[in-house]
Formats: sequence, structure tokens, C-alpha cells
Amino acid sequence: MTMSPQAKTDALLVLNAGSSSLKFAVFALTGQGLVQRHDGQMEGIGAAPRFMLCDATGAKLAERSFTEAEAPKDHQGALGVILQALKPLIDGATIRAIGHRVVHGGRDLSAPVLIKPAIMAQLRALVPLAPLHQPHNLAGIEAAARHFPGVAQIACFDTAFHRTQSHAAASFALPPRFYEQGILRYGFHGLSYEYIARRLAAEDAALGQARLIVAHLGNGASLCAIEGGQSRATTMGFTALDGVPMGTRSGQLDPGVVLHMLDSLKMNSAEIAHLLYHDSGLKGMSGISQDVREIEAAGTEAAEAALDHFAFRVRREIGALAASIGGVDALVFTAGIGENAHKLRARICAGLGFLGINLDPEANAANRPEIGRAGCPVRVLIRHTDEEAMIAEHALELISAA
Repeated sequence: MTMSPQAKTDALLVLNAGSSSLKFAVFALTGQGLVQRHDGQMEGIGAAPRFMLCDATGAKLAERSFTEAEAPKDHQGALGVILQALKPLIDGATIRAIGHRVVHGGRDLSAPVLIKPAIMAQLRALVPLAPLHQPHNLAGIEAAARHFPGVAQIACFDTAFHRTQSHAAASFALPPRFYEQGILRYGFHGLSYEYIARRLAAEDAALGQARLIVAHLGNGASLCAIEGGQSRATTMGFTALDGVPMGTRSGQLDPGVVLHMLDSLKMNSAEIAHLLYHDSGLKGMSGISQDVREIEAAGTEAAEAALDHFAFRVRREIGALAASIGGVDALVFTAGIGENAHKLRARICAGLGFLGINLDPEANAANRPEIGRAGCPVRVLIRHTDEEAMIAEHALELISAA
């Protein structure tokens, strides 16, 4: 398997490390701009890994599950499998740059950057703020640098898109010295939101200036209010624990609960962190799984309670975000749950008629691109997000400007 002849020139490689997955994509640099040639992922890392590789049409070139003995144990091992599979595919192409999703850029890194030792040091210092993701992002950078020595490595930050937020939106009600120390609402999923905002603006100039609420609902979940293509408010805060409940993360929690766990329940910080990051959210409430399909199929009282709570919290945040930008012109669902879980979308939108949000049941059940009722003041859309394409665009912009 090799890249097609017209792609045997320059290419970009993108690596996107999640908490239990590693997505990748190869883009050819052509006269028409970036053209995706291959993509895929290793999912289920640390549990039951599955590898898939596709060509530009979506046709599967390779698919593999692993026995326990041969399975890669972590992101570093998963990246080795991916790069081994990609090497024959990119034979003859010159890799111009490797773009990486990096969850946390802190206060100072608010745009894509060429990775140097000083930048790596800054990113390592931010690991405590994104413990589920940042170490995997850095491992991907280090492994790619070993496999492709001398090739430009570019970091694109999930926090960068939210740096347009006002001080009122980004601050906590703490003495100013804490803000100066970097304790503020950073927000995450920024690459996904930026991609959605750019694509909507490209398909409809009016949407580019509209008041959007984008719901990125997957194993990690958040929402963002976007106005004129810029982030104005978002549900995640200092860490990726904040906001709506997620697959295994708690979402918003009264800080007093943590103090109670420490002082009265005698839990230590490591136990609390494991609970909030790994054993809460949909998985913790349902007692079944973090997978919405499995929870919906279970039909137990706990499963229904988990789905109701998730929908309630997302619905409440939609109302709050609409208030932050003075209304809403379009609600956009994206990511795994947002794009596919039609029953949960219906739960979320139930009762939002006061905002002008009403679903067309048939369109919603079919996961169509437009799922709002015709004639309603607020459009309700489903759009596929593509963080890898956004990273590739940033990488190309950066190396073109060098």
C-alpha cells in the first residue's frame, strides 16, 4: 500500500491523542491545497485495542484487534503500531510537518507553535491541568520526533480558541492573585469548535457571523457559545473535569463535595482524582458503561437516571450559553454522541421551545444535517467535526509562513 502517485510529493501527518484513543491522518499538499489521503485510529487503548486504517474514500485498508499478549499497553505502543502501518503508505512522500493536538497550552500558548525544547518544558509543566490527555500528547510528539528526525513538529492547542473570551467569562470569583497565577477558565475542545465555526462560515456567510451554540458531545463533552466565529463562553474551565457530565468524568461539582471527601470521608487526592476522572459521569451513574448505546439498551432505573441527568445538564448549559451571547441562531451537535445518539438529542432538546429550538423527529432519527423543524427561529444542525483537518490547516499555515 502506497500513496497515490499525485500524492508522492509533500505531505503532513497529524496525530490526535485522546484519553483512550489515538487518531491519525495523512494529508497530501497539492495544488488544490490539503487533500486527505489516509486516516484511522487505535481505540480502546489500555483495555481492548482496535486498529483501523482507511483511504480517502473511507474504504478500510486494514482492521485489527489484538490479543491481550500482543496489545499495545499505552499510547506510546499504539503510536508504534500506527507508524509501522503508515510507513509503506507514505513511501516516496516528503513529510513536511507533523501536527499534534495538545490539549493544554496554558495562558501563554494561544496559537499553534513550532515545538522546541523550551516549548516542551512549558507543556510538561501543564500536565497536572490535563492529566488524562497531556502526557499522551507529549508522548506522541516524542515518538514522532524519533521516527521522523528533523521534521517540524507543530503543537495545536485545544485551549487556544477560547482565548477570545472576556475576563468576566474566563475568571473565577477568587482574589486576583490566583488569576495571575494561571487559575482561570481555559476551556477545551477548541480545535473541534474552531473547525465547526470555519466550516459553517464557509457553507453560509450568515452562519459565520451568527450566534452559535456548539455541543461537542462524546466521551469528553462540552459546549461553547460562538459569536462572529469567536468563543465567548464555554462549559469546561480550569480542567477538563468541569461542565456537563461525560463518559467517565463528573462534570461540574460543588467544591464542597471535594472538601467533604477529603475531610469527612478521608479520601486522599489520588482516590478523588480517580473517582472524578474515571468512575463518574455516565459510567458512574448508570453502573453499566460510558457507551450511550449500552446505557440506552439496558433500560434500568440507574441507566435512565444517568441519561436524564446528562440531558438535563446539557439542556441547562444551552440556556446559560444563550444568555451569555444574547440569544442563539443555531444549535450544532457534533462528536460521537452529538452526531449519532438521536434519542439523547431528543431528550436534550425537549423543553427548549422557549428558545425557538424544536426538533423534526423524522430528521433527528435519521441523523440528517438539519434536524430542526422548518420555520423555527433557531436552526438545529448536525455537523461532523474533524480536529485532524483543523490541525493540518494550522500546520500548513505555520510552515508556509516560515
